[in-house]
Amino acid sequence: MGCRQTTALKIELLKGSVPVQMVNKFRRELSADRPVIDFVPQAQLKDLYQLLQPEEKKSRPENHSSSDLIMIGDYWLTQAIQQQLVQPLDPQVWQRWNQLPPQWQALVTRNAQGELDPQGQVWAAPYRWGTTAIAYRREQFETLGWTPQDWGDLWREDIRDRISVLDNPRETIGLTLKKLGSSYNITDLDLVVDLEDQFRQLHRNIKLYDSNTYLKPLITGDTWLAVGWSTDFSEKFRRQHNIGVVIPASGTALWADLWVQPTSEKPISNLPLAQQWIDFCWKPEIATQMSILTGTTSPIVNQLQPSELPETLQNNPLLFPKAEILEKSEFLLPLPESTLKQYQALWIKIRTETVGS
Repeated sequence: MGCRQTTALKIELLKGSVPVQMVNKFRRELSADRPVIDFVPQAQLKDLYQLLQPEEKKSRPENHSSSDLIMIGDYWLTQAIQQQLVQPLDPQVWQRWNQLPPQWQALVTRNAQGELDPQGQVWAAPYRWGTTAIAYRREQFETLGWTPQDWGDLWREDIRDRISVLDNPRETIGLTLKKLGSSYNITDLDLVVDLEDQFRQLHRNIKLYDSNTYLKPLITGDTWLAVGWSTDFSEKFRRQHNIGVVIPASGTALWADLWVQPTSEKPISNLPLAQQWIDFCWKPEIATQMSILTGTTSPIVNQLQPSELPETLQNNPLLFPKAEILEKSEFLLPLPESTLKQYQALWIKIRTETVGS
């Protein structure tokens, strides 16, 4: 009876984020000795971030191999760096790092405090990204005689009490900032004229604040419009419920899923398989396949010409947004504590007011 091979590479990732076709192709491309690669799916991004915590590592059995790469959302990168849960990577070992758009390189280049810093180190490898988008019931808006195109449409009187939004101050106050021509990442909300009044007006149109079940009232017709994450608006979902989706013309919030290496004794430069996996994900043909199969977009796709993409990708504005919209869109970057307190104060003030007051 042969002895069991030890795992050469262990990757923990979000369930459904890496198509099995990609995994199989990567294994086929490896050397003849076929090292054991373990892809371990987790249900939610917060579960993956939890795996970086020291107490989680200690609770695992001694014979349980440690992870070489873990997928996390860009939302968690700042605190992961601050808490020294991840270690810097060496982009020089990646063949395709320079093919990433500058915006995605900048997102993961940070100082030891987790702040964006062009002179900092590279702490993660961007895998895929998506947007905050507007979904709407087609038949209802045909009756109204218009379709949503931009954030400003959420303030219209004829959709009073018919909107569901994310229960997230950065997203919902952020879209109000965007409507006013400002930035999601402005560091002093007091500088934005009419922000409080505009958020108050939007609040009157909102029926539900929820980040998990906001699609249910859209499906049942209790709401006619929902602000949510592009991954939730799959083509199958849109067809099944006759739902239209649009990325706001004035730009939107971007999010990204990243590969990080947990803090350990071994640097990434000694893990050629991890290097190969990251580079493999950035191959144009693989990046294209991943984008189509998962309903998200590889950053590599943004560097390709439309003629290099399959029609299914070219003609999907959720996966291949117009360049002018993308240029106006922003990642939700780390903010000073003073700004976060401003967000929280405004969030609580407006949401606890009596509607109509």
